[in-house]
Amino acid sequence: MSWVKVCALGELTPEVGVAALVAGEQVALFYLPALAHGEQSGLFALDNWDPHGEAFVISRGIVGDLGEVPCVASPLYKHHYALADGRCLEDPGVALRAWAVRVDNDQVYIQARS
Repeated sequence: MSWVKVCALGELTPEVGVAALVAGEQVALFYLPALAHGEQSGLFALDNWDPHGEAFVISRGIVGDLGEVPCVASPLYKHHYALADGRCLEDPGVALRAWAVRVDNDQVYIQARS
């Protein structure tokens, strides 16, 4: 596995998702600076594919929290996915892949799968 530079941290709009192509796969990247503390950067990356709506739209979802769990709501059928691990809060049998993300010298990196 290798780290792929996606963008500069300053290019991300807080609380708004953006799609990135990492090793040929669409990834939804979210920056929530209010959740940044200690080792946590406030960055989260999930698959961009919505398994319920069958479309690449997760990056266009609304960010918020449900029961104090930071999540993104799919813009299609409004299923909520936990930003930390990708689990669907309404459907325990469904989850998005969560991608490792880090910041180094104000550059955002996502760990690509081989």
